[in-house]
Amino acid sequence: MPGTKFMFTTGIENSYPNIILPDGTIKRVDEMEKTGHYKHWRTDFGLLDEMGIEFLRYGPPYFSTHTGPGQYNWDFTDDTFHALQELNITPIVDLCHFGVPDWMGDFQNPDFPYYFAEYARAFAQRFPYLQLYTPVNEIFIAAMFSAQYGWWNERLQSDRAFVTALKHIAKANVMAMHAILSVRPDATFIQSESSEYFHATDPEAVPLARFLNQKRFLSLDLTYGYPLTVAMYEYLLSNGMTKEEYQWFHENQIKARCVMGNDYYVTNEHLVHPDGSTQASGEIFGYYVITNQYYKRYKLPIMHTETNIKMPACKEWLIKQWANVHRLKHDGVPVIGFTWYSLLHQVDWDSALRNDAGNVNELGLYDLDRKITPVGEAYKQLIRSWKDIIVEESYGLIFHNW
Repeated sequence: MPGTKFMFTTGIENSYPNIILPDGTIKRVDEMEKTGHYKHWRTDFGLLDEMGIEFLRYGPPYFSTHTGPGQYNWDFTDDTFHALQELNITPIVDLCHFGVPDWMGDFQNPDFPYYFAEYARAFAQRFPYLQLYTPVNEIFIAAMFSAQYGWWNERLQSDRAFVTALKHIAKANVMAMHAILSVRPDATFIQSESSEYFHATDPEAVPLARFLNQKRFLSLDLTYGYPLTVAMYEYLLSNGMTKEEYQWFHENQIKARCVMGNDYYVTNEHLVHPDGSTQASGEIFGYYVITNQYYKRYKLPIMHTETNIKMPACKEWLIKQWANVHRLKHDGVPVIGFTWYSLLHQVDWDSALRNDAGNVNELGLYDLDRKITPVGEAYKQLIRSWKDIIVEESYGLIFHNW
């Protein structure tokens, strides 16, 4: 059958949650600023050609672009997206990455989905030639870190706050997809979601681990209109979601336009202890096993949308992740792409962006002086070796216009 080439991608990290500093000051963490992208974006785009990368997870800084209801500052967005077009780099447009504009408040705001859909439509109208979108990045992580762990944005710590954030972010994601489709009917949505698993350390921890292993699916269950278990349905209703709000997701899902992006890091698996505490377990099952679980649940084309690990383990981790992806594809799972995230070293992700310390996290394809790293050389060679791998058209809707 005719097909298209496998998508080898990277991303330019554009997180921008609000955090609270030790002195009580609320500050916006802007990874594009911390990594120098605002200053060096032309250089950064040029590195993609050196790598042989044709697809880029990339988006404008939502917090500074959407300046008010129906108001936008497109200056930086116009410059960067027009440059990508001239360079023949296809963006996977990342519209919301862990934060909202100050005027909107946070993810507890019930108006967020409507404002965000308005923004998504305005973006699609301004760039009608773009087809690939991630409306909201890692919905589960955004809700957990903001409203369950108390780290970002609203900094709340309760199940009710988590469910409120989750339902608003998931609704914003779905409404944005509809808004984009009203402009670009053949748009395709590559979700990027953290792939999690919880391991019980003791028989007494099994019930909690079982609960958490259902909870990890909630963002995609809502987005795709997937039927919930009784336990999860009761959990949502007991923490503020109404039956009507839940039914809305079933009536508005557009799963057929979606590719499931699965992100996997060494921190994505967790140990669950009898006292209710959890901790990172390191890699136990790995990407192959966990992604298979997600695929069996949703039956959608798959893309490995994020991975990295700090130096010096980067090259070995790249080889391991690619081996998992290649085996999945060999075993009949429709995997269409792989991503090392990100193009550049990141800053302060060692504290999940909670500390404004300026710590450089050495996990990019290039360092912050824009010099290629060992994993950059390895990824460049991997792309060169595997660039002609073919994805069958039957895997999804997205290929005919590439």
